[in-house]
Amino acid sequence: MKLLFRRYFELAFWITALLLLALMNPGTGTHYSFCIFKFIGIKFCPGCGLGHSISYLFHGEWRASFAAHPLGIFAVIVIAFRIYKLSMLHIFSHLQTHFYGQ
Repeated sequence: MKLLFRRYFELAFWITALLLLALMNPGTGTHYSFCIFKFIGIKFCPGCGLGHSISYLFHGEWRASFAAHPLGIFAVIVIAFRIYKLSMLHIFSHLQTHFYGQ
């Protein structure tokens, strides 16, 4: 069980994160922030707005996505590529073990 958790944790994490952002209502004015910069009182954070940007993107609001964070589209592309690479790694690893018994 521990091996399965370690093996699939990153893949499950990224898929879950994108699903939650797709289901999130980005238009809400108030939200809780996990931003460490805001906790310590720094106003500027390079990552703030990225989650909202991704959520707006999933809701088809391109301009609002770019306004929330200009790198939201790029982040979705990078995360989707990472999900693809992890999926292929696990699929080919499973096939190799199944067919070659390694």
